[in-house]
This record gives sequence, C-alpha cells and structure tokens, in this order.
Amino acid sequence: MKILYDHQIFAIQEYGGVSRYFLELIIHLKKLAGLDCILPLKFSNNFFIRNSNLVKTEAFLPRWCFPGKSFLTHTINIPNMLSHFKKGDYDLFHPTYYSPYFLKALDRKPFVLTIYDMIHERYSSFFSRTDSMVANKKLLAQKATKIIAISESTKKDIIDFYKFNPQKIEVIHLATSLRPHNDLTGQKKLPQRYILFVGLRHLYKNFEMFLKAIGPIFKEDQILHLICAGGGGFSKKENALMDELGIKDKVISFMKAADTDLAHLYQNAAVFVFPSLYEGFGIPVLEAFACGCPTALSDSSSLPEVGGSAAIYFNPHDPVSIRNAVEKIIYDEALRSQLRLKGYEQLKKFSWEATACKTRDLYWGIL
Repeated sequence: MKILYDHQIFAIQEYGGVSRYFLELIIHLKKLAGLDCILPLKFSNNFFIRNSNLVKTEAFLPRWCFPGKSFLTHTINIPNMLSHFKKGDYDLFHPTYYSPYFLKALDRKPFVLTIYDMIHERYSSFFSRTDSMVANKKLLAQKATKIIAISESTKKDIIDFYKFNPQKIEVIHLATSLRPHNDLTGQKKLPQRYILFVGLRHLYKNFEMFLKAIGPIFKEDQILHLICAGGGGFSKKENALMDELGIKDKVISFMKAADTDLAHLYQNAAVFVFPSLYEGFGIPVLEAFACGCPTALSDSSSLPEVGGSAAIYFNPHDPVSIRNAVEKIIYDEALRSQLRLKGYEQLKKFSWEATACKTRDLYWGIL
C-alpha cells in the first residue's frame, strides 16, 4: 500500500505540532510492514524535516531568498505534487493541511483528512473574515473518505459544526518523543524557582489572563520567576502588561527552544501551566509528563482528556481559579511528587507507535 503525503505543513511551519505529528507518523509507519510512505518535498524550512533522515529536500532556503512562503509553495511544491498525482503511483492520499489545491488532480483516489481542532470555527471573532481556512477545511472534510480527529473533544466539535455521521470520523491520539535532558544550550542559568509557559501566546492561548492571575504571586515570592519557552519575542502589549503588573523583571524568554532545552526547562520547573481556552489535543501536556513536570491545566476542550487525573485543573476564565491551582502545586511538595508519578502513568496511554498502528488500520479499512 502506497500512501502519498504532501508539502503543505512542511512549507507553512518552521516549528509546530502539526509538522511534528506528520513527521512522527511517517517515521513510525515506515517501520510497519506492507506500507510505503511517499513525501515529495522540493522546498521546506521545517526544523523537524531538516534534522531528520526522512526525506531529502532539494533546498532548505533562508526566508529572505524569495518573496515569501506562498511564492515558494505555488512555484515549487504544488507543481511537484501535481506531477505525482498525474503519475498516479499511490493508493491513498493524506494531505498535511487544508488547501484544496489537489481536489481536481486526485482522479477518484481516496483521501484521509486529519482535523486538528475547530478553533477558527469556535472562536471566529479572533480571526480575519478573509481567512479561507474555515471554508477550505469544510470543503475537504465533506469530500474526504475518512476524517481523523486527534481527540474525542475535536471529534465532538466536528460533529457539532458539520453535522457529520460519527462513523466518518475516527479518533487517533497524538504522542510525544520528548524525554528528560540534563543540559541547557548556552549554559543560561535558570532561576531557583519558576513557572513554565510553553508555545504561542496569542488570543485563545489566554496568556494575558494568565499573567494577571499569577501577578500577585510574584509579590509574595521574591525568588519566583516565569519562563516563556517558544512563541517568539514579547509584543508591545505584553511588555506593557508586565510593566503594569510590576513583573517584567520576573519574566524570562526563551524565544526558540530546541527539544533538549525544552526538556530541561520542563524538568526543572516548579509547575507547567497551560491556560489555553481551546486545544485540539495539547502535546505540551505529554511533554511535561515525560519530563516529570507537575502540571496545571485549563479544564476546557481536550485538555482533561489528555491530562486525565495527572494534573490540577482550573477555570481559564477565572484568575482566582488559575492562581489557586498554580499556588497549590508550587508550595506542596507532596502534591508535586504525586503529580509526577501520575504523569508518568498517564503518558503510557499515548505513543507514536500506537498513532501509527491505528492510522495504518484506518488506511487498510478504506482500501
């Protein structure tokens, strides 16, 4: 069985959960008998592809070489993909994102669509009205032979918004490959005690509410800091809020954190906090568990599904609820030890091997 994947997410993301998912999926599918995974890729700036032996691209070009990713995609990657569709040397297609560029070229071959979340639909006010994401995703979802949802929560949202037959949608969870690491690149000294926030901070990630919630803790605990890993530099609005709260000197940024650095940050954090209003899955939860990091999570969307009984939960709309959960973990060593052990147990429920096996079975069920 030959499965064809495309360039999309590897041209969009330099880092990111979706590109990591497809990389891990293909790596682990290649270990299974009876499968041939094909990923034609002419151009990519993706960190995970660049640092793997999965596929040899013709170029890893710096962004300044061309007007933008859109130019590269339409002049290099899409024509390359269309040539593979024309050859027809594959059994099933699995696009890596939501562009419908391939629909006319499929020639009645089946395709599987992974839907990662329904954030654009549920929080439409956060996004531009000219954003084609919603329309494209719905079109592909309607035409797909099967849909993979990465959590039961996402499956429920797909059904709520699209009114699909539940049998068209199969839940296949994600996983993590992150493991503990003892060193920190550049020997940057970490504070004695810190809260860890990982990833993007915009809109539904609820970062500003989180800052307001934990601000008072810093006034009572002089050695406590906040480390933000990934997500780029702070915006003017974020800096202004930190100034207003009087905590700017307590916040440290790791704008880009390699996996080894990220693991080290999880290992040594007093608590990892994920205050997001919505997540399709939440790989950072499993990353924290893998590194023995006590975890406080929003009680919304998929996070209770992934975290199980291994986390303390809070209402992401209530600053008092957030602050109480964070303080409860930081200052109770017995609870922290208990959460570490529960995290290790919860992590056993998720693996890339299981993700690959369930995806293979779905492919075989179609063919």
